[in-house]
Amino acid sequence: MNTTTVCPPKDRSPRFSSLEGWLDWLETLHPKKIDLGLGRTKQVLSALGLERPPFRVITIGGTNGKGSCVALLESIYLEAGYRIGAFTSPHLWRYNERLRVDGRETTDDELIAIFGKIELVRGDVTLSYFEYSTVAAIAEFARREVQIAILEVGLGGRLDAVNALDPDASMIVSIDLDHQAWLGDSRDAIGFEKAGILRRARPGIVADRDPPATLLAYAQNLGTALRLLGRDFDYELLSDGGWRYQATASESLILPVPSFGGRVQLGNVAACVAVIRSLETELPVRDAALGRGIERARLPARLERRLLDGVEWIFDVAHNPAAARVLADELACSRKPRRTIAVFAAMADKDLAGLIEPLIPVVDEWLVTRAPTERGASTDTLLSVLIESDAKSTQAQPVVAEACRYARSLAEDGDRVLVFGSCYMVGPAMTALGLYCAPSQTDDRASRWTGV
Repeated sequence: MNTTTVCPPKDRSPRFSSLEGWLDWLETLHPKKIDLGLGRTKQVLSALGLERPPFRVITIGGTNGKGSCVALLESIYLEAGYRIGAFTSPHLWRYNERLRVDGRETTDDELIAIFGKIELVRGDVTLSYFEYSTVAAIAEFARREVQIAILEVGLGGRLDAVNALDPDASMIVSIDLDHQAWLGDSRDAIGFEKAGILRRARPGIVADRDPPATLLAYAQNLGTALRLLGRDFDYELLSDGGWRYQATASESLILPVPSFGGRVQLGNVAACVAVIRSLETELPVRDAALGRGIERARLPARLERRLLDGVEWIFDVAHNPAAARVLADELACSRKPRRTIAVFAAMADKDLAGLIEPLIPVVDEWLVTRAPTERGASTDTLLSVLIESDAKSTQAQPVVAEACRYARSLAEDGDRVLVFGSCYMVGPAMTALGLYCAPSQTDDRASRWTGV
């Protein structure tokens, strides 16, 4: 039997004085960038005394919609008066976004301190970038004495580092094809991996109307208190702009529509209400707080619309075929522009044709660029896929900022510019357009989360 032993604590000083130095080092700490498994994370959490942390845990998995549900639950529980930790990934602009307490990003100094604390106990156990981030989030939430931690799964679920903790409730937002090299080539295979975040006799909320049989069988064999969208709860969009949550004949609640993300958010927010109801005994939330939390929730780059020089720009982090189909549907239902210009980039390991094809009918001109990461697909590759997909007009600008400037120069009254394909490009694009400015180190501690 192979085991890894945590060495006794060592008197280690923090390795770096800057967050950037720490993050660069984290990229090199473990020999594999992705190395699924719970053992390393559990060992370091145990060394920190956090294998059973002193707060409630809600774990959120799924192909798409995880970040939206984290933002909604975070906002609702904050309105209800709870102290909340939220852990998400990846980030749009800066690492600090991944760890939030009471809606505020952690500061550089706080992150440096918690990394140093991990180094005092980590011993010879190497952690991947995501594993280290997960441990840091849990440790920081414990230090800040949160009451509820809302944790977003990074990849899959069963072997994801977040799953090292036993959640009080789990949510699986959607199941579709993505990360097939790690999770399998079918919804059944992927559904099984995502079902791994469920627990015996604890609430498991599923927002997918057609969950794979493997997920249902896993939950049944485990004895999860499973609640399904369309069977145990549902939603109805009302003509006055609100929506109705319906769980039983006696439980019907009219609530505001989320301000971000389009119609797909109705299923997400209904699942969030189902999670809250499932934990009502331990974590009560009044209906007024529920409504205020939904209304005040914010999340950038989810069908986010901005006006620049009188032209509508839409920013969306859709990065797989399922998300691209949702985005295309939203655009098709919107006011028809004179012309749609797309600024597009994607990761090389994605289904590029599947990501592009849903948008072909609604995009008139394509401007491809390269996401500033080693995983980014080259502009030549993207142009080749676009040509094979019969795109109407294509050109390339490898630098994101230059691509945005060029798209801005092309756009005229009545046009629409769509920026999509990867958070690794959408974030830098918004920065280049002056739509985000990172808090300075002097006012960092008081800064609000970038989504607000």
